[in-house]
Amino acid sequence: MGTLSRSDKVRPPAVAGTFYPARPERLRAEVERLLAAVPDFLGPTPKAVIAPHAGYVYSGAVAAQAFATLRNARPAARVVVIGPAHYVPVAGIAIPKVEAFETPLGRVPVDREALDRLSRFPFVSVADPPHAPEHALEVELPFLQAVFGPFALVPLLVGSASPEHVAQALDPLWDDSLIVVSSDLSHYHDYPSARRRDAATANAIERQDANALSPDDACGYLPIAGLLRQTGARGLQVQRLAMCNSGDTAGPRDSVVGYGAWAWTAGQRGAAAAPP
Repeated sequence: MGTLSRSDKVRPPAVAGTFYPARPERLRAEVERLLAAVPDFLGPTPKAVIAPHAGYVYSGAVAAQAFATLRNARPAARVVVIGPAHYVPVAGIAIPKVEAFETPLGRVPVDREALDRLSRFPFVSVADPPHAPEHALEVELPFLQAVFGPFALVPLLVGSASPEHVAQALDPLWDDSLIVVSSDLSHYHDYPSARRRDAATANAIERQDANALSPDDACGYLPIAGLLRQTGARGLQVQRLAMCNSGDTAGPRDSVVGYGAWAWTAGQRGAAAAPP
């Protein structure tokens, strides 16, 4: 896993070479291949998306469905990428001290002004250790680099926060940010059970029912629930882009992890690939 030893100001890649290719040319080719396989999204530019965060061989095609909706969009002033803390316990929401996150495709500057605003919330802590080994945010960055080029990042890791805390953290950044929620769905059920559970989770997301989600439904259920509080209050429409699990891609079917992609837009729904 990664550390912050290279520079106190740059968070180096933690999962390059495991979750995705470490060589820049191979990574760029893989991301571009995944994006090219997705039909054009014809609706309004999404305000928020959910994308999975497993290794690209498992969930990259589903993640690409989310990020391909942004191909023709003007880059947002900033991109909030928010997901669960898998490795280091976090009380509330953790923001980093570093100035940039690095991937093999280059460095992504952190929006320090936005993080300084969030640091005023009592449930927000400033800490690099939770971010150092974490894959949930990192694996989304090469897709964003491919579709946007340079952009400013607001990286948020959610621990023992509440959905209300997540919604409060998103609120002051909402108007001029794209929101990317990083989450997989159910973990380590057999294939038929996972399909049933993930279908119920998808229905809850599409009803925008934040109260229906639990830790067994998605590792990022708290970021998702916080997002739903915002999108529901603001009248955004949700569209399912894709769903599958690791048994459909590169894993056995006796113990699978679920993946889904959704987009929220204002106005008429767009056209996208149907869920598998």
